[in-house]
Amino acid sequence: MRATSASARALVLVNRRARRGGERIGEAVARLRALGVDLVEASVTGPEPPAEIIRRYGREVDRVIVAGGDGTINRALEGLLESGLPLGVLPLGTANNLARTLGIPTELDAACAVAARGEPRSVDVGRVNQRPFLTTASLGLSVAITEQLSGEAKRRWGRLAYAVVAARVLVRARPFTAEIVWPEGRLRTRTVQIVVGNGRYYGAALAVAEDATIRDRQLDAYSLEIRHWWELVRLAPALKRGSHGARPAVQTVRAREMDVLTTVPHRIDVDGELGPSTPAHFAVLPGALRVLCPGSAERKAAA
Repeated sequence: MRATSASARALVLVNRRARRGGERIGEAVARLRALGVDLVEASVTGPEPPAEIIRRYGREVDRVIVAGGDGTINRALEGLLESGLPLGVLPLGTANNLARTLGIPTELDAACAVAARGEPRSVDVGRVNQRPFLTTASLGLSVAITEQLSGEAKRRWGRLAYAVVAARVLVRARPFTAEIVWPEGRLRTRTVQIVVGNGRYYGAALAVAEDATIRDRQLDAYSLEIRHWWELVRLAPALKRGSHGARPAVQTVRAREMDVLTTVPHRIDVDGELGPSTPAHFAVLPGALRVLCPGSAERKAAA
């Protein structure tokens, strides 16, 4: 099925606290209406959870458009999976890694055109202890970064805020013992971070693996076995490219499901939001969500 602007009626979930959410949402709403989309607008910063909002309006709309970042999308994900409605993305957050993974433009007019007229494509969804995710779920350094990264810092500094906070966290990082178990094997690791990826990009546009995709029906995991902060600095270019799996300090696993066990419970960062704790079971839900992506018309317009 191809979404068309002539019949489109969308629930727009707005995060006005996202980096560009407050200043650009009026412009986005006007642009969507100009494209022929009939809108129901709701805020995700109020007391009603996004999943409940989707349940309330799900029978009245043919898509859900999320105006925010990866964390905002994550909070709406359970409702999207229940409803079966396709997702349109207006990447108004800080990292916007789902949009980057799917080639959804960050320029607002172009993103609105994709949300109005794009082609729905099925993508995989990860799940950790029943919490769904689209980009990554991780423990260790990323949790400490999330805990210390304020919304104000992200709005003011954008992706640079990740680097500033990461530098502070890294100096104090201490390795922990963990075990990754999957149907074909078992890995015991002394690590500062474990990342389990469903998509390709996470954090400050880092790549989970060189060949990771959001449609490969697999999860890509890596464990970062470093002892000193300067080792991570040396690894930074490889982490950006996704080639870190070839380095001796990095252990990798690819599987459809896996368990991560730790000697003491560790909190898990899920799409940039704090989620459950270990022990953790990870699984992939193949093709579980449809996302409106650039089609031939949108690619021509952007060229």
